[in-house]
Amino acid sequence: MLDRLEHVEARFEELNRKLSDPAVVSDQKQLRDLGREHSDLTKLVEAYRELKRIRLERDGNRELLASESDAELLTMAKQEIAALDARVVELEAELKILLLPKDPNDEKNVILEIRSGTGGDEAALFAGELFRMYARFAETRGWKVDVMSSSQGGKGGFKEVIALLEGARVYSSLKYESGVHRVQRVPETEAQGRIHTSAVTVAVLPEAEEVDIDIQDKDLRIDVFRSGGPGGQSVNTTDSAVRITHIPTNMVVICQDEKSQIKNKSKAMKILRSRMLEAKRAEQEAKVAAERRSMVKSGDRSDKIRTYNFPQDRLTDHRVGLTVHNLPAILNGDLESVITAVRTYFQTESLEAGQTPSSV
Repeated sequence: MLDRLEHVEARFEELNRKLSDPAVVSDQKQLRDLGREHSDLTKLVEAYRELKRIRLERDGNRELLASESDAELLTMAKQEIAALDARVVELEAELKILLLPKDPNDEKNVILEIRSGTGGDEAALFAGELFRMYARFAETRGWKVDVMSSSQGGKGGFKEVIALLEGARVYSSLKYESGVHRVQRVPETEAQGRIHTSAVTVAVLPEAEEVDIDIQDKDLRIDVFRSGGPGGQSVNTTDSAVRITHIPTNMVVICQDEKSQIKNKSKAMKILRSRMLEAKRAEQEAKVAAERRSMVKSGDRSDKIRTYNFPQDRLTDHRVGLTVHNLPAILNGDLESVITAVRTYFQTESLEAGQTPSSV
């Protein structure tokens, strides 16, 4: 691992020089690409430099132990060495994670798709609460949320809602949220106070750019029709709703939330492109396909990754064995600790699977 870290540090210094070069500054694309690489390496280099500094400090204390006879100084040196040893272990573990291969989609925006599963109206209501949870979390991160398509439930919430989340490292933060989210609580309509169990599916797809997926016009069938449901005076009087069918795959996307046919078409193409990118990844990587199928599954209650138990004020992530309380705060967007715990679990799993670099 030491050789890799020295190479990374040398590249970081090279990037510092290039980013000060007038020729690079005048080239916006090169400046953006090098700036992104510099940003990606900053945390790794800072951790490596701190590790080197602490190791030097520890070596100095060890030399003091070998040459000093004063009992008080020896005690202090031993205490400092113990603290420095612990910090070295922490930094080595952090560096191993930082050196893991990066997901090329980590920097992308995401298409967030939430659908009610088992549970009827109660599932639709919880789908609405989950969407609000992610939207509030997005606010704390400074991300932009744009609802691209939605279908409301009979008593509120959503049968389906699809949104674009734009910002820094959105996919990196949310990629482990895909799966079946189960809710256990007493619905407002339950007269006898019985706890009901419902399910909602969440899919997090990296937003595909035009360069990622080449869609030919000849492969598309585009239909327009009048929107249905709430949306203002013109919603049912103009042919603004758009249905796009990708003929080779029979993939269908409908958007009708906007009054403008052009805007609905643009949103539908974004969704279609992202779904096709995910399908492409699944086709190319059998392992990824299996993981995604196991994450989302059928929307049945038994296929859960997470349970929100209201009577016990408890969230449980069944994949990582995580249990936390205070559901009101979590559903209000306080997701940071949950997302960090899940991400750390899967990073550790990657290390244990044999991707761990040799020790420093």
